Amino acid sequence: MFGECHAHLFMNGTDYRQAVRDHKESVNVQKIREELASYQKNGIDFVRDGGDKYGVSERARDLAQEYGIDYRTPVFAIHRKGHYGGIVGKSAETLTEFAQLVSEVRHRNGDFIKIMVSGIMEYETFGALSEPGLEADWIREMVHIAHEEGFSVMVHGNGREPVLAAVEAGADSIEHGNYIDTDCLDAMAERECVWVPTIVTTRNLLGCGRYPEHVLEQIYEKECENLIYGFEKGVKLAAGSDAGAYLIPHGEGVLQEIQIIVESLTNIGYNETGVRERIQQGERWIRERFHRK
Repeated sequence: MFGECHAHLFMNGTDYRQAVRDHKESVNVQKIREELASYQKNGIDFVRDGGDKYGVSERARDLAQEYGIDYRTPVFAIHRKGHYGGIVGKSAETLTEFAQLVSEVRHRNGDFIKIMVSGIMEYETFGALSEPGLEADWIREMVHIAHEEGFSVMVHGNGREPVLAAVEAGADSIEHGNYIDTDCLDAMAERECVWVPTIVTTRNLLGCGRYPEHVLEQIYEKECENLIYGFEKGVKLAAGSDAGAYLIPHGEGVLQEIQIIVESLTNIGYNETGVRERIQQGERWIRERFHRK
């Protein structure tokens, strides 16, 4: 049985603005139950949420046991003020404020810390991100502070420099990892940092008409290329779909992600059973590390 290693339960996979309306004034328990039921229906017994600023994942963790789901959440993600991350969490202008937010996560029984170190992909142009990554010193200190407080660290990161800085700082997992290079993947393998590539977020956009098709194809090809290199180098891989993001349904998204990983690797000769076992190994590693201490 597989788990979903990267989800956002407050989002609905189709309309972000509607998702915000559903939960902004107060957490919509009915919506949470509907999404948890989707995971249960698809045989998923583990969900690691990426956090939100409305308290949805916090409430989902309380309800998830009714559905036989082990639910983990950072409560909210933390980003540097003025940079990407406001849709899923809270900002810190200084490292002192960052430490205060880490303390808030502990007070609210968060399972781990999630930090944002880069922007997101601009699907109109290959290689473009919405903003540059944070400075290596900031990334290093955020990871250090979280570790000092006994938390594992989940890192939203894209682009070579911020991802490499996060891995070298001791990040426990890298989420997305678009536009990284072999140096980043070599470092992940060496430091046993698990990678959750969320390739399905691009694959499901193919053919939707929202972005230039040739750009999506370039991005998808690069993602699969990095996946193959990382697998061959022994990088710990885990399946997460960014469920709740556009065209990524809760409950089904991670199954689609697993299929992408399996197909990409079996197409070049790897054994399907072996690939699935590697994915499960990465998930087990996440289950062991990303929990309240």
